[in-house]
Amino acid sequence: MKLYQVDAFTSSLFAGNPAAVVPLDSWPDDALLQNIALENNLSETAFLVPDDTGYALRWFTPTVEVDLCGHATLAAAWVVFNALGFPGERVRFNTASGALYVNRSGQTLTLDFPIRPGKPVNDTATYETALGLPVREVLQARDTLVIVDSADQVRDFQPDFTAISRLDTFGVILSAPGDDCDFVSRFFAPAKGVPEDPVTGSAHCTLVPYWADRLNKATLFARQLSPRGGELHCRLDGERVSLSGQARCYLKGDILL
Repeated sequence: MKLYQVDAFTSSLFAGNPAAVVPLDSWPDDALLQNIALENNLSETAFLVPDDTGYALRWFTPTVEVDLCGHATLAAAWVVFNALGFPGERVRFNTASGALYVNRSGQTLTLDFPIRPGKPVNDTATYETALGLPVREVLQARDTLVIVDSADQVRDFQPDFTAISRLDTFGVILSAPGDDCDFVSRFFAPAKGVPEDPVTGSAHCTLVPYWADRLNKATLFARQLSPRGGELHCRLDGERVSLSGQARCYLKGDILL
């Protein structure tokens, strides 16, 4: 099996979010896919198999398969366009979250994803206790979106991964208005094998509709304030969200089984 490691949502190596991408001819046993993802020990490993309309795409953390992942889709698209000889400028991925498209324009790749708006949660105290922060709002989608007052609170936050892992949610998105951008965020899913994700495309399926409504604008520029950092150009379009960024390939290799 060929393996590519691609830094997504960045134009520079050693930034953004690294994802492994493994192109396949057909699907092996799921246990093998999970073992490869565990061995890679990245937040996500993407596996893709050609089909009649594009590629079937699946994503695995080191411990579980997930239903949606943005940065590993961006990384998979980079591999399709640059390593697999795909001739077009728009590729379709068939996934557990339906058909997802990625468009190429020069070095920029744009994801076309479904929105996942959050519903208000009344119990903010649970999240204030787990995070050790004063909380303005809590909204629940697949992930829990926690809104705080300032970008500095997000940037300086020191997570207690044990406390976060006890929360009844897939992951926690911590977000606030930005100082030099529209909004900032960080993402934590320690119970799913991802203590902190460097740049999280799927979280922006919840972040973008929230901030578009709050800021009354459809086009947004976001920063994810993980130690590696990442930048996303976002646009809300009805029930879909566009997430644009670049990617750089760090390594190419072979998996020996």
